[in-house]
Amino acid sequence: MENTFWTALATSSLAAAVTSIGIYTIRNYVDWGQRNSTYFMCFAAGVLISASFLHIIPKSLTMNPNASIYLLVGFFGLHLFNRFITAFVCQKDPEKEQYGIGIIPMIGIGFHSLIDGFVYSIAFTVSIFTGFLATAGMVLHEFPEGIITYLLLLRGGFKERSAMILAFLAAALTTPVGMLISYPIISEIDKPMLGALLSLSAGALIYVGATHLLPKAEQEHKRYSFVALGGGVLVAIIIVLSKA
Repeated sequence: MENTFWTALATSSLAAAVTSIGIYTIRNYVDWGQRNSTYFMCFAAGVLISASFLHIIPKSLTMNPNASIYLLVGFFGLHLFNRFITAFVCQKDPEKEQYGIGIIPMIGIGFHSLIDGFVYSIAFTVSIFTGFLATAGMVLHEFPEGIITYLLLLRGGFKERSAMILAFLAAALTTPVGMLISYPIISEIDKPMLGALLSLSAGALIYVGATHLLPKAEQEHKRYSFVALGGGVLVAIIIVLSKA
């Protein structure tokens, strides 16, 4: 049991490290990142939306018959929070007018990363092999998650240092934190509960991809944006196949 804990902690920390490398890389090439942020948004939208529809939602439905309700709650919950941020933060402070562009995706990705930590705990409790299979699939999407979280925070008006810290906390640190929170209570996290959490996560990710990333990308009419979107869909398919 102890070896299982340390293995789950090590692999969830690896996921956080990969995300951190993405954040560090894009911060050191911030001008290039800003010029190509539309492509990153399209790529991230392809990954988040496709992975949700192809894997997270079907998986959650097999675990919880009411998963579709939680999917709806996740989607509209983030929408309502977005309206709250817009009405009570952005409109009252002109300097923070664009904050919602960065905060809402950060929350959606952060919640999903937290649930990823739960998945590490559960997968390694089932077996070491199952845990490593889950790791192989999940680590693939960590690098772009860090990049897009950081870039969207920058576009939302956050300073580089603040964007880096917030992106690290939301997209990277939440994975090992989720693992540490869930491991002691792993026996109480049954399939229906995990299915509900996964479905909430999918609703949040679809909201981020469909209402924040794609509309912003379409406004800029970049020539190869559709190629970047297709690349994101392809990566999502690879993630799904690696977990099959």
